[in-house]
Amino acid sequence: MARLSKAKRVKRRWVGLRIKRELDRESLESQIQNLIPGADLRLYDLRPEGDSSIAIMRVYLPDLPHFRAVLAECEWIETLTTSGKIRLVRERLSIPKPPRRR
Repeated sequence: MARLSKAKRVKRRWVGLRIKRELDRESLESQIQNLIPGADLRLYDLRPEGDSSIAIMRVYLPDLPHFRAVLAECEWIETLTTSGKIRLVRERLSIPKPPRRR
């Protein structure tokens, strides 16, 4: 079966976040899934920065308004930037591209 064309696939947005708690990757993913159950979210980058962390998450476009509304009410997560390209979010947050795994 042929793949869907790019125009027909679900669009996604990359969201840069500041996490104001010290959390590891697994606990952050589980806490965000508890805040927004049913949304297909994926954590791509998590970098500690002093007493907080910088994270990049993939959010599908239909879920983005609800995602942003929930995070606006959450006091320990701050939305920093959003883009359709992960490269642009990494540049804005000064996160280097991780090396490719082979």
